[in-house]
Amino acid sequence: MDLNQVTIGSTDVARSTRFYQKLGLRLVVDSAPRYVRFECPNGAATFSIHHVDTVAAPATTLIYFDCPDLDQRYRQLCTAGVIFDSAPEDQRWLWREARLRDPDGNRRIVARNRAGTRRRFFARGTTEPGLDLPQLVVD
Repeated sequence: MDLNQVTIGSTDVARSTRFYQKLGLRLVVDSAPRYVRFECPNGAATFSIHHVDTVAAPATTLIYFDCPDLDQRYRQLCTAGVIFDSAPEDQRWLWREARLRDPDGNRRIVARNRAGTRRRFFARGTTEPGLDLPQLVVD
């Protein structure tokens, strides 16, 4: 099994479409005002938005977008009018993250992975590569 897509709800699909296009996602299905789907520049999974009458608050789901040129992209997005909750900052779990909210208030993180290919196995709070790795479950 592999991740196919993540779908979120939005009260204004057109407004959210413009926001996610600013972030760099490529629109591949446009059935606005009810539904849109994006591809990320690198990767097979897609990201979709469907219309909802209300968005549950507070939104607690975090969606990370990987961005190898995070600092440069952060500056470009700020210039384009995107408002961030926090500037890029190194985290203990070996990510560099900038946090923001989409037009419906959903929390998003644009991040640069500093853990290399082992990024999938790091636990929050890890300070050094190879330390505090969670027990891997292999069937």
